[in-house]
Amino acid sequence: MNDRLDTILADGVPRVCSAAVALIAVNGSVAAASAAGELVRYADADGTPAGERPPARRDSIFDLASISKLFTTVVLLSLAEEGRLDLDEPVARRIPVRDGRITLRHLLTHTAGLPPTRRIDRELPGADAAARLAAMLETPIVHPVGGPYLYSDVGMVMAGRIAELAGGAPLDALVRTRVTEALGLADTGYRPASAARVAATEWKPERPGPDCAPGCVRGEVHDETAYALGGVAGHAGLFATAGDVLAFGEALRRGGGPMLSRESVAEMTRDQGAEGAPFRQGLGVRLGDPAIVGPLDGAYGHSGFTGTSLAVDPDRRLTVVLLTNAVHPVRGRDGIREMRHAVAAEALRAADLAL
Repeated sequence: MNDRLDTILADGVPRVCSAAVALIAVNGSVAAASAAGELVRYADADGTPAGERPPARRDSIFDLASISKLFTTVVLLSLAEEGRLDLDEPVARRIPVRDGRITLRHLLTHTAGLPPTRRIDRELPGADAAARLAAMLETPIVHPVGGPYLYSDVGMVMAGRIAELAGGAPLDALVRTRVTEALGLADTGYRPASAARVAATEWKPERPGPDCAPGCVRGEVHDETAYALGGVAGHAGLFATAGDVLAFGEALRRGGGPMLSRESVAEMTRDQGAEGAPFRQGLGVRLGDPAIVGPLDGAYGHSGFTGTSLAVDPDRRLTVVLLTNAVHPVRGRDGIREMRHAVAAEALRAADLAL
């Protein structure tokens, strides 16, 4: 079965991404695993080969991008279980939002009417992370509160700040104590201490990264807003191995322990009724997103702009992880959707064989 997954990744590397790692688990056991490509393939945006081209391995670390939103959501739900916050309380009680009707549920379902993003780094080029965060929290509403659906990184930044205020600790500490330490995820966190095992992302001449050619981002968050906020934010910033993401997805599939109760996972993965999205929206999680799950129509999960995805299919007892750096050296490459679908189709085959 690994041979088929190897073929899928070989077809996508380096056409879609320079590095890829995929894992498929059926009923808690890894049924197929593959790694392909090089963590740093290009030295610049023109595609010049880099001098050092370390191979991708199963323990390679990738910038998860928006998969980080799921970790933020789990932290918030764990705080709700403890009574430290309420999903339906006005967030204006905690942060200075422009509209007092907005609730945490609105933020987690992308129905708060907030814009998709805000380049706070360009708006406040000389400000520190605290000043930029303060400005983010006062972002004007651009659509009706309550829907329709409008995907918003800004809303998840606010959600991360609410977690900090309710939890009495920085978001990275909350993710560590409530998720990664609880699950024993040794390779998941914000701001990696070393770039040695990290896949490079986009070529940005204004942000030279360590252990890479000037302009090549490696070991620093790719997302500009998360970077401007110090590398830790509710919408992006986490790095992890495929094995750690698989363990996180498996914990959700099995009911949440030791992170969450079954009731919280059920609420997280329940259709929250957000209108206007090409999929059903849970709390922080997408249900049946065709861009991610392919033939696994009953799966939930999330994707990341860097070329990452997690899909969990409870009925088929499947967890599927694909981590790539499809933005290395530039964004806008074609084929990541098809690559996700091919891996999902192989996962479906693995589930059928296990019956």
